Amino acid sequence: MTLDAEKRLAAEAAAELVEDAMVVGLGTGSTVAYLLPALARRDLRLRCVATSPATESAARELGLAVESFSGLEAPARLDVAIDGADQVAPDAWLVKGGGAAHTREKAGAAAADRFVVVVDSSKLVERVSSPVPLELSEFGLAATLARLGTVSLRDAARSPDGGVIADFTGSFDDVRELADRLSAEPGVVEHGLFPPELVSDVIVAVGDRVEIRRR
Repeated sequence: MTLDAEKRLAAEAAAELVEDAMVVGLGTGSTVAYLLPALARRDLRLRCVATSPATESAARELGLAVESFSGLEAPARLDVAIDGADQVAPDAWLVKGGGAAHTREKAGAAAADRFVVVVDSSKLVERVSSPVPLELSEFGLAATLARLGTVSLRDAARSPDGGVIADFTGSFDDVRELADRLSAEPGVVEHGLFPPELVSDVIVAVGDRVEIRRR
């Protein structure tokens, strides 16, 4: 089985968890690209929110109903959010943000009653490590970079909300300590370390077998 085939299997398994009339958060990335048609084929009455313009556009083209997650009129909670990940450790720490949408992805995960992570087998790691994606504020950027130290700016477009995309490239032993440090930094809009308490399920495809690891 190729990794693309594994992504498709994991995404299709996640689509089966969605029920009629749910409010669904749609993540960003190559695995979510397989989730969207799988959801559309189920022909459910769904209200969806998307974490990136690319996901929103693709979902609408497939006939999924997508609404804004911005402002006071947006849904205050989601029944489920489904997204991929760049790294998944056995303790369910995640690294996300390869697609530069991790701020929106974390907001969606935090609003969801159930956050489901879908990955192929290549995303499983013994422990999460650098690079850790960052979204940085343009204001004070040079000072933020000086304080953080081992950070490289990514040659990429801005985030969907205009933030500067970078990666923390230093080594670290304690992932929660690093997550707390990055969260406390005023110039960091958001980082790509997702804690286990956000994660409800990890669906991973290994060859032609799909495993659902519930928290």
